[in-house]
Amino acid sequence: MRKELLAVAFALIAGCSGADRKSEVENARYDAIIRGGTVYDGTGAPGVVTDIAINGDRIAAIGDLSSADAGKVVDASGMAVAPGFINMLSWAVDDLIADGRSLGDITQGVTLEVFGEGMSWGPLNEPMKTMMRARQGDFKYDIEWTTLGEYLDYLEKRGVSPNIASFIGATTARAHEVGYDNRAATPEELARMQELVRAAMREGALGVGSSLIYAPANFASTVELTALVAAAAEFDGMYI
Repeated sequence: MRKELLAVAFALIAGCSGADRKSEVENARYDAIIRGGTVYDGTGAPGVVTDIAINGDRIAAIGDLSSADAGKVVDASGMAVAPGFINMLSWAVDDLIADGRSLGDITQGVTLEVFGEGMSWGPLNEPMKTMMRARQGDFKYDIEWTTLGEYLDYLEKRGVSPNIASFIGATTARAHEVGYDNRAATPEELARMQELVRAAMREGALGVGSSLIYAPANFASTVELTALVAAAAEFDGMYI
Protein backbone atom coordinates (compact mmCIF):
# COMPACT_ATOMS: atom_id res chain seq x y z
CA MET A 1 0.00 0.00 0.00
CA ARG A 2 1.33 3.44 -0.90
CA LYS A 3 2.56 5.35 2.11
CA GLU A 4 1.15 8.83 2.54
CA LEU A 5 3.54 11.63 3.40
CA LEU A 6 3.26 13.64 6.56
CA ALA A 7 5.81 16.47 6.57
CA VAL A 8 7.18 17.90 9.79
CA ALA A 9 10.24 20.05 10.44
CA PHE A 10 12.84 18.45 12.72
CA ALA A 11 14.92 20.20 15.38
CA LEU A 12 17.75 18.94 17.59
CA ILE A 13 16.67 17.83 21.03
CA ALA A 14 18.84 18.61 24.03
CA GLY A 15 20.13 15.39 25.56
CA CYS A 16 19.72 14.10 29.10
CA SER A 17 20.06 10.74 30.82
CA GLY A 18 17.81 7.89 29.73
CA ALA A 19 16.12 7.70 33.15
CA ASP A 20 15.44 11.42 33.23
CA ARG A 21 14.08 11.34 29.70
CA LYS A 22 11.75 8.43 30.46
CA SER A 23 10.41 10.19 33.57
CA GLU A 24 9.85 13.39 31.62
CA VAL A 25 7.97 11.59 28.87
CA GLU A 26 5.74 9.61 31.22
CA ASN A 27 4.53 12.77 32.93
CA ALA A 28 4.63 15.13 29.97
CA ARG A 29 1.82 16.85 28.16
CA TYR A 30 2.60 18.20 24.71
CA ASP A 31 0.79 20.38 22.24
CA ALA A 32 0.71 17.54 19.72
CA ILE A 33 1.99 13.99 19.29
CA ILE A 34 2.45 12.20 15.97
CA ARG A 35 2.17 8.52 16.82
CA GLY A 36 3.39 5.42 15.06
CA GLY A 37 4.75 6.90 11.84
CA THR A 38 7.85 5.66 10.06
CA VAL A 39 10.27 8.52 10.74
CA TYR A 40 12.90 9.36 8.13
CA ASP A 41 15.32 11.89 9.56
CA GLY A 42 16.77 13.12 6.25
CA THR A 43 20.21 11.57 6.74
CA GLY A 44 19.53 8.56 4.52
CA ALA A 45 19.19 6.21 7.48
CA PRO A 46 16.42 3.59 7.40
CA GLY A 47 13.04 4.71 8.69
CA VAL A 48 12.12 3.98 12.30
CA VAL A 49 8.59 3.53 13.61
CA THR A 50 8.32 5.92 16.54
CA ASP A 51 6.45 8.88 18.02
CA ILE A 52 7.17 12.62 17.82
CA ALA A 53 6.03 15.23 20.34
CA ILE A 54 5.66 18.90 19.42
CA ASN A 55 5.46 22.01 21.58
CA GLY A 56 4.81 25.24 19.73
CA ASP A 57 6.95 25.14 16.60
CA ARG A 58 9.59 22.80 18.02
CA ILE A 59 9.99 19.06 18.31
CA ALA A 60 10.10 18.30 22.03
CA ALA A 61 10.70 14.54 22.05
CA ILE A 62 11.17 11.55 19.77
CA GLY A 63 10.66 7.99 20.99
CA ASP A 64 8.05 5.85 22.71
CA LEU A 65 5.50 8.43 23.84
CA SER A 66 2.67 5.98 24.49
CA SER A 67 2.34 7.19 28.11
CA ALA A 68 2.47 10.89 27.24
CA ASP A 69 -0.54 13.12 26.68
CA ALA A 70 -1.17 15.84 24.12
CA GLY A 71 -3.77 18.37 23.08
CA LYS A 72 -3.81 16.84 19.62
CA VAL A 73 -2.81 13.33 18.58
CA VAL A 74 -2.16 12.38 14.95
CA ASP A 75 -2.23 8.69 14.07
CA ALA A 76 0.53 8.32 11.47
CA SER A 77 0.45 4.52 11.31
CA GLY A 78 1.45 3.37 7.82
CA MET A 79 2.62 6.87 6.91
CA ALA A 80 6.08 8.36 6.41
CA VAL A 81 7.09 11.26 8.63
CA ALA A 82 9.97 13.32 7.27
CA PRO A 83 11.57 16.76 7.43
CA GLY A 84 9.94 19.25 5.11
CA PHE A 85 11.10 19.03 1.50
CA ILE A 86 12.90 21.87 -0.28
CA ASN A 87 11.79 23.03 -3.73
CA MET A 88 15.18 24.23 -4.96
CA LEU A 89 13.78 25.53 -8.26
CA SER A 90 10.54 27.15 -7.25
CA TRP A 91 8.54 29.42 -9.50
CA ALA A 92 5.79 30.06 -6.96
CA VAL A 93 6.69 33.76 -7.10
CA ASP A 94 3.20 34.75 -8.31
CA ASP A 95 1.32 31.75 -6.95
CA LEU A 96 2.07 32.69 -3.36
CA ILE A 97 0.69 36.16 -4.01
CA ALA A 98 -2.50 34.63 -5.40
CA ASP A 99 -2.83 32.08 -2.59
CA GLY A 100 -0.33 32.03 0.24
CA ARG A 101 -1.48 28.60 1.42
CA SER A 102 0.71 26.95 -1.25
CA LEU A 103 -1.59 23.96 -1.38
CA GLY A 104 -0.04 22.57 -4.56
CA ASP A 105 3.33 22.10 -2.86
CA ILE A 106 2.65 21.91 0.85
CA THR A 107 0.34 18.92 0.43
CA GLN A 108 3.33 17.17 -1.16
CA GLY A 109 5.53 17.96 1.85
CA VAL A 110 7.33 21.04 0.48
CA THR A 111 7.99 23.49 3.31
CA LEU A 112 10.68 25.69 1.70
CA GLU A 113 10.39 27.45 -1.66
CA VAL A 114 13.68 28.72 -3.16
CA PHE A 115 13.40 31.31 -5.94
CA GLY A 116 15.89 32.89 -8.30
CA GLU A 117 16.52 30.66 -11.32
CA GLY A 118 18.11 33.32 -13.50
CA MET A 119 15.33 35.83 -12.82
CA SER A 120 14.39 37.00 -9.35
CA TRP A 121 11.49 39.21 -8.26
CA GLY A 122 13.91 42.00 -7.38
CA PRO A 123 15.74 44.27 -7.74
CA LEU A 124 13.43 45.95 -10.25
CA ASN A 125 13.38 49.25 -12.10
CA GLU A 126 10.36 50.85 -13.71
CA PRO A 127 10.85 49.31 -17.20
CA MET A 128 11.15 45.87 -15.58
CA LYS A 129 7.96 46.46 -13.57
CA THR A 130 6.15 47.55 -16.73
CA MET A 131 7.20 44.34 -18.49
CA MET A 132 6.16 42.20 -15.52
CA ARG A 133 2.71 43.82 -15.46
CA ALA A 134 2.30 43.24 -19.21
CA ARG A 135 3.13 39.55 -18.77
CA GLN A 136 0.62 38.92 -15.99
CA GLY A 137 -2.09 36.46 -16.94
CA ASP A 138 -5.53 36.02 -15.40
CA PHE A 139 -4.18 36.92 -11.97
CA LYS A 140 -3.34 40.63 -11.74
CA TYR A 141 -1.48 42.20 -8.85
CA ASP A 142 0.28 45.43 -7.98
CA ILE A 143 4.08 45.33 -7.81
CA GLU A 144 4.52 47.02 -4.46
CA TRP A 145 8.23 46.31 -4.05
CA THR A 146 11.51 47.21 -5.74
CA THR A 147 14.31 45.26 -4.07
CA LEU A 148 14.51 41.51 -3.57
CA GLY A 149 14.32 41.97 0.18
CA GLU A 150 11.16 44.02 -0.17
CA TYR A 151 9.57 41.27 -2.24
CA LEU A 152 10.32 38.63 0.40
CA ASP A 153 8.99 40.97 3.11
CA TYR A 154 5.88 41.53 0.98
CA LEU A 155 5.16 37.80 0.87
CA GLU A 156 5.81 37.42 4.58
CA LYS A 157 3.42 40.27 5.45
CA ARG A 158 0.71 38.82 3.19
CA GLY A 159 1.12 35.49 4.98
CA VAL A 160 2.44 32.37 3.28
CA SER A 161 2.49 28.78 4.52
CA PRO A 162 5.98 27.72 3.38
CA ASN A 163 9.32 29.21 4.27
CA ILE A 164 10.79 31.25 1.42
CA ALA A 165 14.28 32.14 0.21
CA SER A 166 15.78 33.47 -2.99
CA PHE A 167 18.91 33.88 -5.03
CA ILE A 168 19.35 37.11 -6.97
CA GLY A 169 19.02 36.36 -10.67
CA ALA A 170 22.04 37.12 -12.80
CA THR A 171 19.60 37.96 -15.59
CA THR A 172 17.73 40.33 -13.30
CA ALA A 173 20.91 42.25 -12.52
CA ARG A 174 21.73 42.40 -16.25
CA ALA A 175 18.24 43.55 -17.26
CA HIS A 176 18.33 46.20 -14.53
CA GLU A 177 21.51 47.82 -15.88
CA VAL A 178 22.05 46.63 -19.48
CA GLY A 179 18.51 45.90 -20.57
CA TYR A 180 17.83 43.14 -23.07
CA ASP A 181 20.46 43.97 -25.71
CA ASN A 182 22.96 41.36 -26.87
CA ARG A 183 26.11 43.16 -25.84
CA ALA A 184 28.72 43.17 -23.11
CA ALA A 185 28.11 45.24 -20.00
CA THR A 186 30.28 48.32 -19.78
CA PRO A 187 32.65 48.52 -16.78
CA GLU A 188 30.29 51.05 -15.18
CA GLU A 189 27.25 48.84 -15.73
CA LEU A 190 29.07 45.81 -14.37
CA ALA A 191 30.09 47.73 -11.26
CA ARG A 192 26.44 48.70 -10.67
CA MET A 193 25.36 45.09 -11.21
CA GLN A 194 27.83 44.02 -8.54
CA GLU A 195 26.34 46.60 -6.17
CA LEU A 196 22.88 45.16 -6.85
CA VAL A 197 24.19 41.74 -5.89
CA ARG A 198 25.78 43.09 -2.70
CA ALA A 199 22.53 44.84 -1.76
CA ALA A 200 20.53 41.65 -2.32
CA MET A 201 23.00 39.65 -0.24
CA ARG A 202 22.61 42.13 2.62
CA GLU A 203 18.86 41.60 2.34
CA GLY A 204 19.26 37.85 2.74
CA ALA A 205 19.78 36.45 -0.77
CA LEU A 206 21.45 33.03 -0.89
CA GLY A 207 23.74 33.95 -3.77
CA VAL A 208 23.55 34.36 -7.55
CA GLY A 209 21.46 32.14 -9.83
CA SER A 210 21.78 31.97 -13.61
CA SER A 211 19.92 30.17 -16.36
CA LEU A 212 22.18 30.45 -19.36
CA ILE A 213 20.06 28.79 -22.04
CA TYR A 214 17.67 31.77 -22.18
CA ALA A 215 18.09 35.25 -23.62
CA PRO A 216 19.21 37.67 -22.30
CA ALA A 217 21.00 35.40 -19.81
CA ASN A 218 23.11 33.88 -22.58
CA PHE A 219 24.37 37.34 -23.57
CA ALA A 220 26.49 37.40 -20.39
CA SER A 221 30.18 36.60 -20.65
CA THR A 222 32.18 34.50 -18.22
CA VAL A 223 33.78 37.75 -17.02
CA GLU A 224 30.36 39.18 -16.17
CA LEU A 225 29.18 36.07 -14.31
CA THR A 226 32.46 35.82 -12.43
CA ALA A 227 32.15 39.44 -11.31
CA LEU A 228 28.61 38.92 -10.02
CA VAL A 229 29.50 35.72 -8.19
CA ALA A 230 32.58 37.41 -6.71
CA ALA A 231 30.29 40.07 -5.21
CA ALA A 232 28.09 37.36 -3.69
CA ALA A 233 31.16 35.53 -2.39
CA GLU A 234 31.97 38.54 -0.23
CA PHE A 235 28.94 37.43 1.80
CA ASP A 236 29.64 33.68 1.50
CA GLY A 237 26.96 33.45 -1.18
CA MET A 238 26.53 30.50 -3.52
CA TYR A 239 26.33 30.24 -7.29
CA ILE A 240 23.73 28.01 -8.90
